[in-house]
Amino acid sequence: MQVLPEPVWRARADAHAAEVDRLTTGRLERRADGRRHPVEDFLFEYYDHRPGQLRRWHPGAGVALEGAAERADWSYYTYAEGRACLDVASFVERRESALLFVRRLLSATLSRPGRFGCFGLHEWAMVYRASGEQIRHGGWPLRLGSAGTDEVVEAATITCSHFDAYRFFTPEAAPLNRLSPTREGQLAMEQPGCLHAGMDVYKWCFKLAPLVPSDLTLEAFRLAREIRELDMRAAPYDLSGLGYEPVRIETPEGRAEYAAAQRAFSERSNALRQRLLAVLPAPS
Repeated sequence: MQVLPEPVWRARADAHAAEVDRLTTGRLERRADGRRHPVEDFLFEYYDHRPGQLRRWHPGAGVALEGAAERADWSYYTYAEGRACLDVASFVERRESALLFVRRLLSATLSRPGRFGCFGLHEWAMVYRASGEQIRHGGWPLRLGSAGTDEVVEAATITCSHFDAYRFFTPEAAPLNRLSPTREGQLAMEQPGCLHAGMDVYKWCFKLAPLVPSDLTLEAFRLAREIRELDMRAAPYDLSGLGYEPVRIETPEGRAEYAAAQRAFSERSNALRQRLLAVLPAPS
């Protein structure tokens, strides 16, 4: 058990909170005046994890915090002899099924090569033949217009492997996907080239708090933000008003740009998967 003196761990907790504040200031300001941002707000709306929750710092298992009496009532913490630490046995007992699923999913994803030929067409399939009120980010125009967007989808080969992207396809687009991802088949289909799978590493980190150290969760959050930016730059929307240069996946040059970024994200997300696996207790 590593013991952190109170000044040391409080400084780390304060630094973590300050960095989260820096990354989430825009989100909080927009919520106050009712504005929405299709890139920066996604991680909070889709994953339903609030800035205040991300702000709370956890050292992870095997670390005792001196003078942390306020954590005596925190979930999964125990406090004795002036020190607070994670009660790993209690966490494993209550979260065993989640731990087992995440371990299996991460291991399965790491065992497969990434596929880099989807070109972000899932966002295009979400607006294929959709009316104005059905478009998810209807406040932003389509770069190629509705007809041009539909033509890109119809000329493409769609190979979306992630159920949480596929389930938002329009009814007309769903049959165009070469794959048929399901929630039940996620373990068999998840692969590291998928942008949504890369963003999901952040989800698995915060869902397994406080077992997962907050520095790992924050790194996964940063990566997810970058991935979401690519996701929407390659989408059919014109987000130039927000300062985002489009990745024109309807062109050979755009597809090459997208695939190169996708490969880099795959390497980074796999490194985080390995780190996350390393902090999860081995199954009994």
